[in-house]
This record gives sequence, C-alpha cells and structure tokens, in this order.
Amino acid sequence: MVSCKLFYTFVSRTNTFLSVETKYIFVTGGVVSSLGKGIISSSLARLLLSRGYSVTIQKFDPYINIDPGTLNPYEHGECYVTIDGHEADLDLGHYERFTDIKTTRANNFTTGRIYQSVIDKERRGDYLGKTVQIVPHITDEIKRDIKSLGNTGKYDFVITEIGGTVGDIESTPFLEAVRQLKWEMGRKAVSLHLTYVPYLKAAKELKTKPTQHSVKQLQSIGIQPDILILRTEKDIPYNMRRKVAQFCNVAPEAVIQSIDASSIYKVPQLMHEQHLDDLVLRLTDTESKGEPNHSAWNEFLRKLETSEKIVTIGLVGKYVELQDAYKSISESLMHCATYCDHKLNLIYIHSEKLTPENVDEKLSGMDGIVVAPGFGQRGIEGKFVALKWCREHDVPTFGICLGMQCMVIEYARNILGLTDANSTEMDPHTPYNVIDLMEEQKSVSNMGGTMRLGAYDCRLKERSVPAEAYGKEIVSERHRHRFEFNDEYRKRFEEAGLECVGENPETGLVEVVQVPSLTWYVGTQYHPEYQSTVLNPHPLFMSFVKAAIARNEEKNR
Repeated sequence: MVSCKLFYTFVSRTNTFLSVETKYIFVTGGVVSSLGKGIISSSLARLLLSRGYSVTIQKFDPYINIDPGTLNPYEHGECYVTIDGHEADLDLGHYERFTDIKTTRANNFTTGRIYQSVIDKERRGDYLGKTVQIVPHITDEIKRDIKSLGNTGKYDFVITEIGGTVGDIESTPFLEAVRQLKWEMGRKAVSLHLTYVPYLKAAKELKTKPTQHSVKQLQSIGIQPDILILRTEKDIPYNMRRKVAQFCNVAPEAVIQSIDASSIYKVPQLMHEQHLDDLVLRLTDTESKGEPNHSAWNEFLRKLETSEKIVTIGLVGKYVELQDAYKSISESLMHCATYCDHKLNLIYIHSEKLTPENVDEKLSGMDGIVVAPGFGQRGIEGKFVALKWCREHDVPTFGICLGMQCMVIEYARNILGLTDANSTEMDPHTPYNVIDLMEEQKSVSNMGGTMRLGAYDCRLKERSVPAEAYGKEIVSERHRHRFEFNDEYRKRFEEAGLECVGENPETGLVEVVQVPSLTWYVGTQYHPEYQSTVLNPHPLFMSFVKAAIARNEEKNR
C-alpha cells in the first residue's frame, strides 16, 4: 500500500493544478555593499526558469522608510513601480528584466513596512496584551512575509534577497528570521552568501581574509552558508577557492567566482558554467528537469557582442551624475538597440546646464532624444530648450511622464503663443495651467504612496505611431504621477498640430501625445520603461530606436 506521503508527492508532480512544494533560497551579502546581490538573484532565477521551474524573487530592504517613493534618487537610485502600484527598490527592475515576472508589493518589503504592520497589530490588540519584541514579533512578521509567496502554491522556488551587508545593525532582524527559517525548513532552504575578494595591486595578490571574516559573522548569528559567490575583478585560482571552502565550511564545488563581465546579462551564463543551478537543485533535493534552454537569451548576447553599428541617444535629465536614477530607461534603450543590431551610445545631458546658446552643440550629434521623468522645478527650463530644438530639427524625441508634460508646456509656449504656460507643479499661479494637479490628488496631504501608481489601461488612436508600435489599440502601462494634461486645452492643442493619441478609457485622462507632422515626436504620461525585458523589449522603445537609427542612416548617406 502506497503511503499518504508518497501518494501526495506523486500527485503533486503529475498534476500541475495541485500546490507545489516550494523551496527557498536566501541571498545575503558581505564585506561591502553594491556587490550585485540583485544580479546574482536574477541570474539564478533566470537559470531555474530556463530549466522549467516556476520561480519568483523578493527583496527585503533594511531602511525604515515604508518604501523608496519619497527618497531622493541620489539616496537610492531609481524608484521602480510594480503592476499593483507599489513603489519598490530598483532591484525589482533587474528581477523583471531577467525573468519576465511581473512583480507586486509582495516582492518587496522594508523595515518600515514590517514595523508598521506589527505596530498596527499591537494597536488592534492582536498580541493580547503581551510585550511586543523584535523576537518573536518582528521576526515572525518577516518570516510570514518571506513565506507569503511560497504559500500561494505557485512556485517551485522563492529567492529572497536580504538588502544591506552582514554586520549592519539594520539587517539583524532579517538575518535572525533567515536563521529560524533555515532551521525550520531543513533541505527546503539554501543560503547563498555573496562576498568580495579584493586585489591588492601593490602586493599583486587577491585577499580572501575579508570573505572569511564575513562568513564568520554570518556563522556567529547561526547561519551556515551553503554556497559562496566571490565577486572579483581578477580570476581566483582553484587552490584559493579551495582554501576559502576549507575555512568557511563550504564544499569546494560550492565556492563560485563572479568575475567582472562586460554585461550583466552574461552573469547567468557564467553562473551556469560553474553549476550554480545544479548546486541549488542538489542541495534542495529537487529533481532535475534537464539542461536549461538558453537559446533566446544566447541570441540576445550574440547580438550584444557582435553588433558594430552605433546609435547615439541623448538622455536629458537632472540626475545624470547618478545613472541608476534612469536605470530602466537606459536598459530599455539597450535592449532595443541590441535587437536592431546596434550598440547603444547613451549620452547623459544635464538639463540644468542646457541653454539656447549651447543646445545645438549638445544635441546636434544625437540620433534621438529622451526627455526624462522627474519631479520639481530644477532643470525644467533645460528640458524646454531641448524639446524646442528637437521639434524644430525633427529629431526623434521621446518624452516620459514629466518629459511628456514638458512637451505640452513647450508647445503651448512656442506654438500656441501662451508664453507663461506651465504646470501648476512648477508655478501654482500660471495663467495657462496646461498641466494641472489631478482632481483626486487635490485632497492628498501625505507624500508617500499617494500618487497615481501602477498599471492602467490606455486606448490608442488608430494609425498613430504608438498604436502601430504596439500593434493594438488597448494597452496597459504603469504610472507614477500627480499632475495631468489639462483637458480644457485639448481642442487648442489638436488644432495646432499636437494630438492626444492615447487616453484612459474610463476617465478620459490623456496618456499619450504626438505631433504627427514630425518623424517621431511622442510623449507618454506613463512609464513604458518599467515593462521592457531582455526577452521582450518594449514595442514603443523599439519604434523610437528604429526611428533614431533611420535618422542616423539618413545623415550618413
């Protein structure tokens, strides 16, 4: 007679509609920050997906902000938006670009959000008058959030990245939660620790001591890493990796190097060559489904490496010193250029330093211009200068969110003759408020999480540039804004040649504008960059890049 346990295992493997047994992979970092835990997590997810497993990734950030929505980009880089309207860490952008998984608020938690949840429960009396403490109440909340995706029964693997560095005070509750889960889950959980092996140029030596200390810190709180990944600029000899294994209680084959690569998209390939995915399957007692299918990914890499033609795009914004502020845009442009058999030459142009006197010098070498999103007055006049020059010289131009609003303002000033036209965000007393605060935003006082956020439908005008790019008239795109096109001016704009070619089917909110008389001059209120991935580049970015390439070819005839 077959035991109940064996029968359950059999039916769970043969009937896809039954819940799967979820395995958990915890990714931590040591020695220094910014080693690339998000890229390693995304690469491992890509490998497991390519083998046929269902996978998702989540990120736990140790800062006390509820989310990064109110953080200056100089503090935290790009704020990424999920389909359900959660403002998230930029690593979620990496997750989506590598995996094509659409993330939600369940994929990103912060210390602030976890503490807020615990405090709300305490205020409701959920703890029955007990003293609320880090252990067990905070750690239980973290454990509950870690397991939330696994409890859906949809995923073979949940990869959980713990932000920060081992030894940080802020990370301690998360690491304690991981320690407890590893103990409770046994072979269903794997710990992967990413460290740094520095190269001392004067001594001409790689040094493993920082890695040893980092692992000892992790062990001191009760976590024994199963896999070590060593970030390095130089090849680490096998004997040195074996030494690390001996000092850190890790199997020699589980010490993997992550050497600098010419593209982050090569990392899955480098990890597979060192059997990272095989290790995870073996350590979690997971039956292998065979070698991963990397044909589409490898074709992208082939194009990335062999393309010789260059397309030059200018990105006009105020955060050009910090390129992570525009990470999704730069990656979207690169995806599309690669599929068009071109290398992307992305030039960052500081909008604060752009003037009528230098605009020709700054922009004349560009094949296309993207006017970046953002908030606030700083750098706004430079965007108007850029847009006027692009419109007058018929350069392919893509305005995103605030960039689209600037398109509208510039057109109002210089074509409609409304010299003082502006957004009420920049000038609350403008006589021509062509961009105005959304009606539902007028009663909002809190800053965090209160904008129009997440995915909304947009109906595109037939035969418009966006409709032809998408190949359909109804699309869904993600938003992050408070201000909108003022519909009172719509008729005047359209009579003067700027058409509203996309709108929300429920509210009539203008989502897309276009000047049809120009080759490619389009602005979107939404953020299409959030949905471009390696295997599915965004169609609107693709249309823009093709227009830029066509301009380049015409110039060089």
